[in-house]
Amino acid sequence: MTDSPWTKNYAPGVPATVDIPDHSLVDLLDASVERFGGHVALDFYGGTTTYAELGEQVAKAARALHDLGVQAGDRVAIILPNCPQHVVAFYAVLRLGAVVVEHNPLYTPEELQVQLADHGARLAIVWDKAVPAVQQVADRTKVETVVAVDLTTALPRLKQLMLRLPVPSARAARSAMTAPAPGSLSWGRLVASSAPLDAAWPGPASTDVALLQYTGGTTGTPKGAILTHRNLLANALQGRAWVPGLVDGEETVYAVLPLFHAYGLTLCLTFAMGIGATLVLFPRFDVDQVLEAMGRRPATFLPAVPPIYQALAAAARDRGVPLTSVRVGLSGAMALPVETVGLWEEVSGGLLVEGYGMTESSPITMGNPASSGRRPGTIGVPFPSTEMGVVDPEDPTVDRPSGERGELLVRGPQVFSGYWQQPGETERVLLPDGWLRTGDVVVVDDDGFVTVVDRIKELIITGGFNVYPSEVEAALRRVDGVLDAAAVGMPTEAGGEEVVAAVVAEPGVGLDPDAVRLASREHLAGYKVPRRVVVVDELPRSLIGKVLRRQVRDALLVG
Repeated sequence: MTDSPWTKNYAPGVPATVDIPDHSLVDLLDASVERFGGHVALDFYGGTTTYAELGEQVAKAARALHDLGVQAGDRVAIILPNCPQHVVAFYAVLRLGAVVVEHNPLYTPEELQVQLADHGARLAIVWDKAVPAVQQVADRTKVETVVAVDLTTALPRLKQLMLRLPVPSARAARSAMTAPAPGSLSWGRLVASSAPLDAAWPGPASTDVALLQYTGGTTGTPKGAILTHRNLLANALQGRAWVPGLVDGEETVYAVLPLFHAYGLTLCLTFAMGIGATLVLFPRFDVDQVLEAMGRRPATFLPAVPPIYQALAAAARDRGVPLTSVRVGLSGAMALPVETVGLWEEVSGGLLVEGYGMTESSPITMGNPASSGRRPGTIGVPFPSTEMGVVDPEDPTVDRPSGERGELLVRGPQVFSGYWQQPGETERVLLPDGWLRTGDVVVVDDDGFVTVVDRIKELIITGGFNVYPSEVEAALRRVDGVLDAAAVGMPTEAGGEEVVAAVVAEPGVGLDPDAVRLASREHLAGYKVPRRVVVVDELPRSLIGKVLRRQVRDALLVG
């Protein structure tokens, strides 16, 4: 394994290691409530919640959940977009020693069923618009209680009143945020009517499981990564150490990343709350809404993905909206084009650096220094208290020297303890000495800067989200007239990937590619739907019949 020459490239003030106290994430929030009680913790379209109010709401929500039967160790599903209720629910579940399981609220019923059935949660906290999807599959899972969340109740009073105006624009805006949810309990009423949980109630230990986060890992098969309080706390503290210029209690962080994604969860739900920042919440990324918020409450730290930086910088430049308050942007989840770095830094005057990680490592393990020593085009160097190795992908016991390609291994306090009820998959990626196999092929230079050059896994990353080819292919095969399918990630001009599929028609059937795309939407979340479908005569296969996706991708690139 490699030594650590990279610490010399850290930004001034960044330590080589961080101390991880024997605390839980509940302790992290409690400390901010005590230190910054009067400061604004959450901003939702101008509606604000102070840290003191947040602490009170968490205590009341924890009591409400306890009264519904939630106990330590229980899994609780959270199926919400970014909103104040999401933050409250997250910490209320943890306060009871229970385990959060995050889900995308835009998933189809089929997609939700797979995960809900796997982890066995009996209670789900759900955006009211997603309640029908959960109820549709409840009999095939262990979900007994659905608590519906109305996002509009967190809006400022004036905005709530405007949504009730008898005009088409108000009705459309309201219907985009909320819907009736018969057969469920009301989150708002439950929390409002509950007394706070006793402060002496025993909290979770640092070694307790805090989160099951579903990921395809390196194989593409969705699995629940088990992350403890210590894993997530460590990554929040590592992130804090990485940007020494941050001032506790004075930062404003924009939550344009979904909180149900590992990246958004750590940077917004734990890191931001841990430094007493104001978290400005957006249910979805919208350029107009973000630029409007910059006038109301300017961001100082922005975690995002490359397309967001590109869109914001271009729009801000064209409209004359200043972005100069954003001192540091941390990009992740996909490759950051050098051109995007140049545009963002020209418009904002701040730094834009790339980070790297995976759900199994909470998720961040590497980053470019938040200084002039950054190297755009690389994923940077290991975080404090993080080790890396580069090994032969066929034999991870054999090291590869500096400058040679090899599989990246990482080790540190943020690395997970395994997959939920999947010991075989855990053993495949988590080596006995704590090293995590990333599935990415990299080259490390003499200074420790890492460049990703290939991907062993066939996972597709589009817009920062993981898309598993097998899942897309299964949906395409359900379309009338489709005999077979292969889904691959194709490069975009912005430097990311998009889902493209090659399909084979049944004998005598003429397929309309656009019709196939539209039909697949019935079974797939929007970001998983292929951007392009190509009809081919046959798919390349190995001697044992496995579709060779790499050859499919190469053929599509040529064609």
